[in-house]
Amino acid sequence: MNLTLRSRILIYLLVVSLSGIFITSFTIFFGVENQFTDYLKKNREESIESIKKDALQQLNETGELINQNLSYKMHEQAMTENLFYRLYDANGNLLIDTTSVRSMMGMMEGNHSSLDSKDYQSTSYPLKTNNKLVGKLTVFYPKKLMGEDSDFLKSIKRNIYLAVLVTVILSFLFSLLFSKRLTTGLKKLINAVVELRNHQWRTQVPIDELTVEMRPLGESFNQLAESLAKEESLRKQFTANFAHELRTPLATLRSHIEAFQDGIWEPNSKRLDQCHEELMRLVRLVNELEKLMAAENPQIRLDKTKLETGKLLSFINDQFSPLFMKKGVELKIQHPDKQHWFLGDRDKIIQILTNIVNNALQYTPKGKQVWIYIEGKNDQISFIIKDEGVGISENDLPFLFERFYRGDKSRDRKTGGIGIGLSIVKALVEAHHGEIKIDSQLNVGTTVEVMIPKQ
Repeated sequence: MNLTLRSRILIYLLVVSLSGIFITSFTIFFGVENQFTDYLKKNREESIESIKKDALQQLNETGELINQNLSYKMHEQAMTENLFYRLYDANGNLLIDTTSVRSMMGMMEGNHSSLDSKDYQSTSYPLKTNNKLVGKLTVFYPKKLMGEDSDFLKSIKRNIYLAVLVTVILSFLFSLLFSKRLTTGLKKLINAVVELRNHQWRTQVPIDELTVEMRPLGESFNQLAESLAKEESLRKQFTANFAHELRTPLATLRSHIEAFQDGIWEPNSKRLDQCHEELMRLVRLVNELEKLMAAENPQIRLDKTKLETGKLLSFINDQFSPLFMKKGVELKIQHPDKQHWFLGDRDKIIQILTNIVNNALQYTPKGKQVWIYIEGKNDQISFIIKDEGVGISENDLPFLFERFYRGDKSRDRKTGGIGIGLSIVKALVEAHHGEIKIDSQLNVGTTVEVMIPKQ
């Protein structure tokens, strides 16, 4: 039988609580009865010992075992304690017999049981003085509790039964309450998962309503939901951007080819060059996607060798100096005072730096500057590229490394791709176990720091 989690918790709580209740009640029940019986037995022995002592004292003082006071005391114990005596002298003569009181009490109660019945038992005690037998005391007392003693014990048992019943009811109610409370947070998580499965990406679990143990799970779920919502937003944005990137070159190619087919245009070199340019734009788009897939491959292989930062900066300078001069942007490369070596894949490091420097060139206006310099630390090398470009808004900074994200939605396609350049950079940096940070202000500039471990 498949039980719900709440039903199982309820059963476990009931089993534990009821087991504790019954064990405790059993212990108290029999403990009280045994303690009370022992208490009555001790009092009976003290009463009998008192009669024996008084009889021997009376014998020493008067030469007689019985007197009026002792007789009164024995009758009183017969009435109040259900202790009945027969006192004999040394010759076996009966001096006093209080068992007749039992017969009188039985007639008054409508109970005609005698002391010789199975309800009573007797014990005889020899009375000695100086090791000389002077008499015998026979005591009759009930085997079981009777009268007020029995009523008292029954009252205690009744109270225990009532306490057990009330405790069982409370245990069941509290088990219901606690099982519901314990599973409430889990139900909220289950409902949230169902909503998320139904593509309700903005689903959130109320953390304050969860228990302390459930809160980390709720926080993780909320972070997952936010991540999925963000990925869904980026996916839709990428779909729109990708469709836009494909639409223009395909439309251009289609119009040219249809014009050639209809004989409207002659396939001269100029129009063929335009067709080739649009085709190459599609090729570059596919190449960028392939680069992203390769960079994000968890099994990417790095051909690591010992690299020197000065040579890397010289290569970047040779590659980009003509482009910077053509645009009118000044490229300042500060070579380090000493050589810094680290382990890395040269092609991947060049790809990282090229992508970042190219971004700095594209978004830095004419007449401004771009700096590249190195900071060597104990265990890592930092490549820092700083520009005086248009900057990045604070709202866009958290999403710069997301795939297909473009902060400037209105920029011309010729100045950028579909928003995967920095995604490739981050993937390659993380493949080197490094870190990348970007700090930027609108109309001030952007600083990118790439930190690569030396080992």
